[in-house]
Amino acid sequence: MNKHRMNKKLSSFAARLCELIANRRPAIRHRQFSELALELFTLQFENNPAYRKICEARGLTPGVVEHWTQIPAVPTSAFKELELSCIPPEERTNVFHSSGTTEQKPSRHFHCAESLELYEVSLWTWFETNCGLRIADCGLTCLTPPPAQAPHSSLVRMFETIRRQLGAPESVFAGKTDAAGSWILDFAAARAALNSAIDNRQPAILLGTAFSFVHLLDYRVELDLRVELPAGSRIMETGGYKNRSRSMPRPELHALITDRLGVPAENIICEYGMSELSSQAYEIKNSKLKIQNSERQFRFPPWARAQIISPEIGREVAEGETGLIRVFDLANVFSVAAIQTEDLGIRRGDGFELIGRAQRAEPRGCSLMTA
Repeated sequence: MNKHRMNKKLSSFAARLCELIANRRPAIRHRQFSELALELFTLQFENNPAYRKICEARGLTPGVVEHWTQIPAVPTSAFKELELSCIPPEERTNVFHSSGTTEQKPSRHFHCAESLELYEVSLWTWFETNCGLRIADCGLTCLTPPPAQAPHSSLVRMFETIRRQLGAPESVFAGKTDAAGSWILDFAAARAALNSAIDNRQPAILLGTAFSFVHLLDYRVELDLRVELPAGSRIMETGGYKNRSRSMPRPELHALITDRLGVPAENIICEYGMSELSSQAYEIKNSKLKIQNSERQFRFPPWARAQIISPEIGREVAEGETGLIRVFDLANVFSVAAIQTEDLGIRRGDGFELIGRAQRAEPRGCSLMTA
């Protein structure tokens, strides 16, 4: 095999996909998606030795697989033990680690300049689409440590990318790491950033994990602090709570955000992502698309697909049934595109209702982030 030639083909695929995403062309239809997915599967089979062994063990190779739904998915846990990468070791410039407790072995998602470029184009395009941002002059507050303190966090890389794309004149990373490497909130920095936005009558954007918002809100309740952030302000929350704060039902969390920060529910955005992926899902805000009584219906961008898989039979469940979330992310060009998560969801059309972690799955998610 000519390794250099295959890497060149991967680079070419990444460049084509990057252009497709950045140009905001019409939605990728099922046939086109399957064609792209099969092309990428062949490239990853040939350039990712660990993944190739998994495919061969299952008897699913490029000559056998005929549709993207047949492409072998790799469980997130495999990223802890195997180097599931098409990037030669000497060309790897970054690695994202999964969040989790300090006792757990993290997953590793290796990157190079090309994969990071695609990751950033993917995340920004879908973030902007779902957050409805038309803000040229805004203040950005990230309730996480800065990139220098969390170099292996895909979430922090995401927030830093958003900061650069927005060109926010006032940006604050209002988090830091403690001696154990866990994330903690700098309350004084967060309070100062919020007050500055109000004083300058400047729309504010707050990005953070759910547990960080709980800490921030508990602090403001304790001091009986209420503000009303300027019109157009946005809040994006992601992740859960385990081992980092008390749990809070989402409606209660959002009601408290509105009460203490003055941001209406329609401007609170929920995100779902993980370090093994290069694309994220967002809660559907269009009321015509939301199902009755559903709080957490999410959708990935056109260059990714989510399936809800029965853990008993390994096949996609029927509409309205529950299973494990499996994601096929075309933007994962240089690792593995088909990822089997340990998160439960209910199949809802082209989206899914997010339930949470499956029982006996290791606690993880940005609610457990360590640097």
